[in-house]
Amino acid sequence: MIDATSVVLGLITLAGGCGWLVDRRKHRQEVESLRADNRQKDMNLSRDYVQEWRTFIAQPLQREVGQLRTEVTELRHAIQKIDGCPHRTHCPVYDSLRDQQQKRGA
Repeated sequence: MIDATSVVLGLITLAGGCGWLVDRRKHRQEVESLRADNRQKDMNLSRDYVQEWRTFIAQPLQREVGQLRTEVTELRHAIQKIDGCPHRTHCPVYDSLRDQQQKRGA
């Protein structure tokens, strides 16, 4: 019939299989934990990237665009005052602006 060696070998095999299942579950949990850590690190890197982009690119560009708007407004006001200037007929700035406008074809 069944001898003791077969029973012992069967129990050892069963115990080894259970150990393998436990190790497999533990491995899966470790892999999921690592994936979650990596996702968190990626999110932190993305936030850092966005913050650096805002600090070093977007904000300086916004300041520069604001300054350009101010300068264009001031230039527009100055150009509008040319019509009332008594020196308009001999104004080199006005002549230069007119020449540039003609070169652009406007």
